[in-house]
Amino acid sequence: MSTTTTVSATTQPTSSLARSSKFRAFAITFSISGPVIYCLVQYFNYPLVTYWPAIGRLVWGLEAARPNSGPNMLWYGWTLTTIIIAGALGIIAMLVPERIINKIPLWLVWLFPILAVPYVVYSLMYWWRLAARQ
Repeated sequence: MSTTTTVSATTQPTSSLARSSKFRAFAITFSISGPVIYCLVQYFNYPLVTYWPAIGRLVWGLEAARPNSGPNMLWYGWTLTTIIIAGALGIIAMLVPERIINKIPLWLVWLFPILAVPYVVYSLMYWWRLAARQ
C-alpha cells in the first residue's frame, strides 16, 4: 500500500532587507567611512562622552582628569561619535542614485578597516608601555 503525496507550494518572492538597494548603499558607506572617521575622531580626541569607571560618572564631551577619580575612558565616546557620523553619511548615501553607489568598488569595504588597524595599534602603544612599566 503506497501512497504518493504531492505538495505544491507557491513561493512568493520575499522582500529582503539584504536585497534592498537602499540598505546596500547604507552598509557600503557606513563600512567604508566608519574606520576613517574613527581614526580621525581618535586623533583629534572628539569623544561624545567621557566615562569614569572608578566613580561611575558619565559626562558629555571631553572632560579633563579629575582628582581621586581614576583614569577616564574615551573609547565609548569615540565609538558613539563614529556611529553617529558614519550613520548620518549612510543615510545620506541612501538618497544618492543607485547607479552612483554601484560604482563604489566593494574592496574598499575591506581595505579601510585593514588600513585602520595599524594606526589604532600605534595609538595604543603608549598605554602598553605604561602598563609594562608597572
